[in-house]
Amino acid sequence: QVQLVESGGGLVQPGGSLRLSCAASGIIFRLYTMGWFRQAPGKQRELVARITSGRSPVYQDSVKGRFTISRDNAGNTVYLQMNSLKPEDTAVYYCNSWRVGDIEYWGRGTQVTVSS
Repeated sequence: QVQLVESGGGLVQPGGSLRLSCAASGIIFRLYTMGWFRQAPGKQRELVARITSGRSPVYQDSVKGRFTISRDNAGNTVYLQMNSLKPEDTAVYYCNSWRVGDIEYWGRGTQVTVSS
């Protein structure tokens, strides 16, 4: 059974930082591209960042220079370090895993709220 469990969300003031974690089980983690998506109220789910099995990262333009995605293959965990947070970063953040020939898996999400 595949499980992706996010943690690390919360309430933070503008300009602050949060680090999200996603612990994966039930997959050969090192073979999967891992991603972070987010969905704000009334908006579609969007890609924030992803990192391939070869550790090549891709970022949405709005988070470049502020967010960093990384992975720990030994610990089956992917991280999203979020700095200089803005109110428009407020959303539910979801962890995702993908690999050619397999279905996508999703976590249940963690709420990030940026507000003063």
